[in-house]
Amino acid sequence: MTSLVRSELLKIRTTNTWWVFGLLALPLWGLTFLINYFQSQALLDPASVGVPESEQNAQFQAAGEHVNVAANLYTNGQFFGVLIVMLLGVIVVTNEFFHQTATTTFLTTPRRTSVVVAKLIAAAVLGVLFWVVTTGLNLILAPLILSSLDVGSQLDQGAIWQAIGLNGLAYLLWSVFGIGFGVLIRSQIGATVTALLTYLAGYIGAIIVLSILADRFGDWINNLQLIVPALASQLMATGTDLPGTPPRWAGAAVMVAYAVLTGTIGTLIVRKRDIS
Repeated sequence: MTSLVRSELLKIRTTNTWWVFGLLALPLWGLTFLINYFQSQALLDPASVGVPESEQNAQFQAAGEHVNVAANLYTNGQFFGVLIVMLLGVIVVTNEFFHQTATTTFLTTPRRTSVVVAKLIAAAVLGVLFWVVTTGLNLILAPLILSSLDVGSQLDQGAIWQAIGLNGLAYLLWSVFGIGFGVLIRSQIGATVTALLTYLAGYIGAIIVLSILADRFGDWINNLQLIVPALASQLMATGTDLPGTPPRWAGAAVMVAYAVLTGTIGTLIVRKRDIS
């Protein structure tokens, strides 16, 4: 298995795709950090951005607590970061069909399950690598931003490290989702576009729909955000459990369940489907 994983990592390193995505990830990380900086200002001093006290509900006030503002900065970049590692997961699989090397791969290693597992591990390693890089940048810059906002680093708070750790788990799980998309849709362009639309449209659409339903039927509707992977993974990275939203562990549990289901289905498909 070790040699198979090493082989999959070599395939990733010998293509230009991974570093192209890496270069794309940096400006997106910078953009989200800038957005989170202004958001932090608004949460810490709502009056400065014209938010009246009447609109500062329990959830808004909880999000403005120092530990939650800090957690948001220390996990900065997740929204685009997990999207990128998912797309890389897609490419780990679809590259085999695009370059017509899948047949050779499975003839060399007849145990298809081992090949899929190796791809899952390689994609997970890549996802964790992206998390390590973005987290390193966050740990450098977030304390400076917090200091400029008259807030301590909050690194002595266990909730911060839990958020950082769960953020890493989110990166890993989204890379597994990418493998699943690549197995289901062999076309590299088709799988990439489908994964991209599923993530972005699912995220935006879910926010709009849940907001409308919550206004009509009550705040309990917000618990349904757990069934949307993009929202569940963001829930994992909050500093503390926020009022009116499911707990972080629930988001993590749902994401793990999705990953296990995706990995299992992908493995079964590869074992049964004609590769040539």
